[in-house]
Amino acid sequence: MSWRAWPFGKAPAPPPDAPHALIADIEKRGRQYLDEADNGKWVYPACKRTSSDAGADKNSVCDHTRLEAMRYLLTVPRGEFRLLAEPGSQPAILDAYLRQLPHDETVIEFTGNTMSDLAIAVIAGFNWLTYCAGLAAADRKTFSGTLNRFRRVAMSAQKWWEMEGARERCAQMLQAKQEPPLFLNLVWADYGRLAGVIAAARTSRRG
Repeated sequence: MSWRAWPFGKAPAPPPDAPHALIADIEKRGRQYLDEADNGKWVYPACKRTSSDAGADKNSVCDHTRLEAMRYLLTVPRGEFRLLAEPGSQPAILDAYLRQLPHDETVIEFTGNTMSDLAIAVIAGFNWLTYCAGLAAADRKTFSGTLNRFRRVAMSAQKWWEMEGARERCAQMLQAKQEPPLFLNLVWADYGRLAGVIAAARTSRRG
């Protein structure tokens, strides 16, 4: 997949600190949501909500399902998920992800190697979304080959970061309120796409 075929680079974004703002927002809302779910405010996972449950509307199910997938990254030791927003860390993160063997686990153990742990967590998030898709009876074709598809996206991003002047181009894109291929952006977007499919399937079913 060509990087230019991916919908980043054109979408409007907040000011140049957008990646850090996004990851801070994910951390804040993700931890709040998980705490509230633990305390019984929300039916968890979101894809199991019925029309009588709080947060059963499509937007809430989508948002909460994506945060559920992100929770694996939030548990990476020492808060090193924040590296996803750092331009200087992108080559190492992408290399580690592309070297990581796929797994089908939604219960994971970390290795102590930061880059490997980030890769393991991202894959677990995709596995969680596939699990939720089954619960919501979402279209199986959408989730078929999910990891292979995202691998192609990651490969395109890796090539982008390997080009001379990548960090300078990243800064220019952020200044122009565009989204560079930070791994954070890639993961957040694809999790959101899949969570949207799950939410649509869940809310189309009555009861």
